[in-house]
Amino acid sequence: MMNARHFYPAVASAVFTIVAALPAWSAPAHDADRSLYRAPRAQQAPQVDGIADEPAWQQAAWREIDQRWLGPELSSADFEGRYKVVWTQGKLYLLAEFVDDVLIDTHRDPLVQYWDDDCLEIFIDEDHSGGNHQYNHNAFAYHLSLDNQAIDIGTDEQPHSYSHHVESRWRQQGNKVTWEVSIDIYSDAYRDGASDNRPQRLSAGKVMGFMVAYCDNDGSELREHFIGSEFAAGDHKDRGWIDAGLFGTLELVD
Repeated sequence: MMNARHFYPAVASAVFTIVAALPAWSAPAHDADRSLYRAPRAQQAPQVDGIADEPAWQQAAWREIDQRWLGPELSSADFEGRYKVVWTQGKLYLLAEFVDDVLIDTHRDPLVQYWDDDCLEIFIDEDHSGGNHQYNHNAFAYHLSLDNQAIDIGTDEQPHSYSHHVESRWRQQGNKVTWEVSIDIYSDAYRDGASDNRPQRLSAGKVMGFMVAYCDNDGSELREHFIGSEFAAGDHKDRGWIDAGLFGTLELVD
């Protein structure tokens, strides 16, 4: 599965900036010119229902999903995307909005070619360490399907459902999709199948690696486009599922 996945060609206290130099807490394992998003604390946790009418969302800034990693040029009618983030002590919350003219989920087995259906992908590196996370939990790359399952690769090099980490709901009105997600944040000590895994408690000042992407399929066997929130240099732009150094930086603030 590795080779197939890798080579498919197919306002307020929250602000984001593009930083020209790596901050002091970054390591050489990170690409240069990563974005920084400051996510505000939610005084009341959003309800994950795909409606996004909670006051917490008004405090967070939008960040565009506009970097074309795979596929030809596409129009705004085919795809547009953006996201915002808030947090509580227990969870991270993401709101994403997409314009997608066709929604596709043809691979009914959630562990088979899940990246070739329309899906929201959320990348999280809990300790902002960067580096390889292909077959380990140095970072997670949650693929959220249209039936709200969360899939990533485990340490046995096989896809697994991590839906127990994530609550996901979306609603569609016309071509616009509103998607809300809550996420338990786990460290690299996470062990597949263990009963004693515990999510991290979040607090202001915490810094994580973070990135959002969207797999877009308009009716083909393979996805036509892969669009992300971070600039990816080089020929292999679809490397976020392996390399956490591509992620941007998420800072939790009060």
